[in-house]
Amino acid sequence: MAGKNNKNSAENLSLKVKKTNGLKDSDLDYFRILLLEKRREIIGSVNDMESGTLKQSQIDASGDLSSMPIHMADRGTDTFEQEFSLGLVDGEKKILKEIDEALARIQDGTFGICQGNGKAIPIARLKAKPWARYCVEYARKMENGEPPKH
Repeated sequence: MAGKNNKNSAENLSLKVKKTNGLKDSDLDYFRILLLEKRREIIGSVNDMESGTLKQSQIDASGDLSSMPIHMADRGTDTFEQEFSLGLVDGEKKILKEIDEALARIQDGTFGICQGNGKAIPIARLKAKPWARYCVEYARKMENGEPPKH
């Protein structure tokens, strides 16, 4: 019987979460489209950066002296730019993962709910960062190193 009560309370919590995010189906459709567009944009950007960095690396590896910088400082700049591009790609891939997780939250009915305190994330925050997992209040607490309170 205890198992049945746990199941019912889990279902009630799930229903509560779906109701407390305050988002209508049209809002969810809007955010789904926004997330998919941002995802497509990032994938294109990542592909461009990766192919540009790979192309530069292949030129360097081929030993083509006509493309060699004249000064060592130029060579250092080229290396810095490649490392910078790779860092950007890594950051963009992390955002892609967050976007995919946000799309999954739309599917399971938990989109727009702070994963830290269970409160609804304001629409203004979701419009600014549709993959947000936390409300501003909770995100600030995390940044300040305050222990989470549930």
